[in-house]
Amino acid sequence: MDKQGLKNYILRNLTFPDRTLDYVVEYFEEMTIAKNDFFLREGKVNDRYFFLQSGLMRAFTFDSKGNEITTNFYQKDSVVFEVSSFYLKTKSKESIQAVTDCTGYSITYEQLNMLLHAVPEFRAYGVAMLAKEYVLFKKRSLDLINLSGEARYKKFIISNKEIFQHAQLKQIASYLNVTDTSLSRIRREFSKKK
Repeated sequence: MDKQGLKNYILRNLTFPDRTLDYVVEYFEEMTIAKNDFFLREGKVNDRYFFLQSGLMRAFTFDSKGNEITTNFYQKDSVVFEVSSFYLKTKSKESIQAVTDCTGYSITYEQLNMLLHAVPEFRAYGVAMLAKEYVLFKKRSLDLINLSGEARYKKFIISNKEIFQHAQLKQIASYLNVTDTSLSRIRREFSKKK
């Protein structure tokens, strides 16, 4: 598999000299994850950072009543890892599973850490990625507080059509923090307004 997609992703987030970028991507190894297989299981330490070239993945956990709650979806051209487990070397409270067959590139914690210390441009990339992920997390948290279920659905469907093609509706409902029944009602009402 050609690493050009990985290079393009890095370059979209920060400028790199060609030689430096080639050096960095050499540490990433091709990785495939079959549909329904796990990238990470709850209770394990996340020791790999994964660039998703194609496919769809999701993160999930269980609430206090044992209900499965989807906490994130990862689409192509995104990075996949559980940040606290990866950086703090703690057992993950989430699982990350492939919704479809997935391909991409992964790097170990040790290799990533070495690159962050050895390559100033990559260190800047790492900081930019953490900031980007924090902003997305903050926006999602505020949306759960400030927006109605209908508004969350409308915002989600506009930029995430692929997720609706592959993910189960109960996974989408839990991600939007609505019941399956509410999601069905919201979808009916939304389709009438089109």
